[in-house]
Amino acid sequence: MSLRISEIFGPTVQGEGALIGEPTVFVRSGGCDFRCSWCDSPHAVDSDYRHDWTPMKAETVWAEVQRLSGGQPLTVSLSGGNPAIQDFAPLIALGKEHGYGFACETQGSIAKPWFSDLDMLILSPKPPSSGELMDWGQFDACLAARPTRTVLKIVIFDGADFDWAREVADHYPDLPLYLQPGNPNSDPKEPIDLDETTGRLEWLIDTTLNARWFRPRILPQLHVLVWGNKRGV
Repeated sequence: MSLRISEIFGPTVQGEGALIGEPTVFVRSGGCDFRCSWCDSPHAVDSDYRHDWTPMKAETVWAEVQRLSGGQPLTVSLSGGNPAIQDFAPLIALGKEHGYGFACETQGSIAKPWFSDLDMLILSPKPPSSGELMDWGQFDACLAARPTRTVLKIVIFDGADFDWAREVADHYPDLPLYLQPGNPNSDPKEPIDLDETTGRLEWLIDTTLNARWFRPRILPQLHVLVWGNKRGV
C-alpha cells in the first residue's frame, strides 16, 4: 500500500502547538476531506496539486526520514492535508523500532486505529471562519483512540472564532488547550507583514485575558515569524 506524500522536510522546529520549538521532521500527506477558506497548505489539499504528490511505500518514507535526521531519533510530525485519510501505521511502527516519536495533527474528522500508536495527537477542529462544519461524533471517535497524549489546538481569526473556541473547550475540559492567531495570507510568493502578524497575536492575547479566560496557552506561529510563508521549513 502506498502513501500519497506531498513533501518530506526537516529537520526544522515545530512552529506551533504543544511541541513548538521541538526539532522535527515533517511528513506532509497529500489530500484532505476539508476545504478551509484560509488553508495554509493548499499544495497538500487541493486535488489540482495531486500530480505533485508522490506515491511512496512506508519503507521509502522511512528511509527519507532517516536520511534527513542522520539516523538520530527525533519527532516525526504527520501533517497534511489530513493525514488521517491514509494508513500511517506501518511508518509509525518502523520509526518506533528505532526510537523516533510520532505526532499527528488533524482536524478530527476521521478516526484511525493507528492514532493509539502516536506519542501525541493534536486535534485542531476548524472554527466558523474556515467555512467547514465539524462532525463531533467523529471528533469523539478520535479521542477514543487514546494515544499517549492528546491536545486541543484552535486557530482564531476573529471574534466569532474566539466565542466558538470557548464553547468547544468547555466540552473538552480535560484536554490541554492551545490557541493561535490565524494567518490570513499564506501565499508563499507574498512577504509576511510582521506588524500585522504580531498585531493579530496581541489581539488574541488581549481578547483572551480580558475575557478572564486563563485556561489556554496562547502561542504564535513561530515558523511564520521566522520564515514567513516559505515552504519546507
